[in-house]
Amino acid sequence: MKLNRRQILAAGALACGLPLPAWAQGARALNIAIFPEPPSILAAYGSIGPAQMVNGNIYESLLRFDDKLSPQANLAIEWALSKDFLTYTFKLKHGVTWHDGRPFTADDVVFTADKFMRQLNPRFRLALQQVQSIKALDAHTVEFRLSEPYPPFLQLFDVSTFPIVPRHQFENVDLSRPPQFTPIGTGPYKFKEWQRGSFIQLVRNDAYHVKGLPAVEAVYFHVIPDAASRAAAFESGRIDVLPGGTVEYFDVGRLAKLPGVSVTTKGWEKLSPLAWLWINHRVPLLQDVRVRRALMHAIDREALAKIAWQGFATPATGPLNHLTPFHTPQVRSYPHDAVKARQLLTDAGYKGEPVRLLGLPYGEVWTRTAEMVKQNLLSAGFNVQLVSADLPGVISRQSNWDFDLAFSYFYQYGDPSGISRNYVGSEIRKGSPYNNVGGYQNPKVDALFERGARESDPRKRAEIYAEVQRIMVDDVAAAWLLELNFPTVYRSRIDNLVNSALGLNDSLARASVRG
Repeated sequence: MKLNRRQILAAGALACGLPLPAWAQGARALNIAIFPEPPSILAAYGSIGPAQMVNGNIYESLLRFDDKLSPQANLAIEWALSKDFLTYTFKLKHGVTWHDGRPFTADDVVFTADKFMRQLNPRFRLALQQVQSIKALDAHTVEFRLSEPYPPFLQLFDVSTFPIVPRHQFENVDLSRPPQFTPIGTGPYKFKEWQRGSFIQLVRNDAYHVKGLPAVEAVYFHVIPDAASRAAAFESGRIDVLPGGTVEYFDVGRLAKLPGVSVTTKGWEKLSPLAWLWINHRVPLLQDVRVRRALMHAIDREALAKIAWQGFATPATGPLNHLTPFHTPQVRSYPHDAVKARQLLTDAGYKGEPVRLLGLPYGEVWTRTAEMVKQNLLSAGFNVQLVSADLPGVISRQSNWDFDLAFSYFYQYGDPSGISRNYVGSEIRKGSPYNNVGGYQNPKVDALFERGARESDPRKRAEIYAEVQRIMVDDVAAAWLLELNFPTVYRSRIDNLVNSALGLNDSLARASVRG
């Protein structure tokens, strides 16, 4: 008997060792594909998307945000801002416990903000420069007092930026490396098991502080390295959810036509992903702005969006996604023009020095993107060498500045202040891939980011951030490529799968399965 491609892929999925979905055995469960496998699921240690997808169910923050980016109650049930815009007071929910049964208190919030996140989260660390004091006024009240107004402050308190950790677990450990802990949170799901290379299992937190939630008994995050096998596992019924980016974009349309299948692009309102190439400004060749501008003209972003991303992306105009407040299109443009790129290289005296282009191991779409960019650069006269590595290798290379150009994508978090960590001089810190990896430095940009974060008048903030964008685009601080749109493919019998501006990076507590 001759098997067709779909049957072969389905057989491969069955052979990859996935446990039988719990819902098929009579219990309610969700089976979700992830890739790559996260290095850690402890809060703040696994900042890549798949890690956030897992730990967003284990940990929680003070607030959640709807698709309009309006704050909603979570671990905080009330919050207030003083008339002078300097003091934020959060009233915490009573009766919340950690997964180990110990009570959640204001001391956990203070420790997470003042110790844990100050050391581990570049975005939160920058925000803390405006914070004068963090106090537990009582067991269920936390006060943040600022030295000056900071309009985006409330936007920090979602689970992707500020997952609250138990003080009793972390206060006496070295935070410089991930400790070997079982993650303990207040979230709707508790960590059960992690079979490396296979799956991560979470189970319902029966002591969850929201009555009647979660509705689903268990969640399995299946590590399936091959995109075709992920699609086949979904078709065979062994996977219920293919999060954005886990299936090839040319497969999305085909899968969407299957009976009982839905597709959504909702759930990315707060993150607004933007892809770019880090430019290592420490490399002598790349310190010449003419070379960086040649790079921008060399890359055909329209083709990347249409071909590699199958229309689920649009060309970026600068460092801000157009969905982010204060984005402006009024910046220098870099239309695809290989002839102009070659002329700029000639003007810069380029002599064919090799340029290392570090790929991103997030599946075929990124492989295709890297190949297309490589061909664009070769056509424009760059001597480019594509470098491949697994995820730990890429993280290590970026963290230690061992690249010339490197693919990445970052989230915007609903405010321009969310991107400052990638560009200000104070965040040039070797050893982390989540800060100013490129080493871009411009004191005027630093000052503008600082002013923009403190300015209360929206019109003045718009002016400040417009100037930031103009300067950075002129400088080519990074090679911005695409605004990404991640479609999630899922079973239509799953209700309320996406229920916040963070989508699957937030809690699945409100999701339910019919039938």
